[in-house]
Amino acid sequence: MQEWSEKQLDDQLKEGQRAFIFFHTPFCGTCQLAKKMLTVAEAMLPGVTIGMSNLNYMPSKAEVFSIESVPCLIEVKNGEMVKKLYAFHSIEHVLEELR
Repeated sequence: MQEWSEKQLDDQLKEGQRAFIFFHTPFCGTCQLAKKMLTVAEAMLPGVTIGMSNLNYMPSKAEVFSIESVPCLIEVKNGEMVKKLYAFHSIEHVLEELR
């Protein structure tokens, strides 16, 4: 999973393709666990694009996507949010959300 800057994130949104954005903060323990799950899921689903962004550096995105807490995984398609996930129960659950 690649760390996206705000510009890279905006570019991805402009492309309009289906992608997932994992919003996190560096000192969030639950974020670290979710990141590990997403890394495993990404390896199992090579056609899925997942980027991660530190929400501390882009508070405007928290407002745009109405992010209430981290970790938060957002699915975007055609530049619009399709789905938002806060609970990362298991790798199986994450895989289902990504499919």
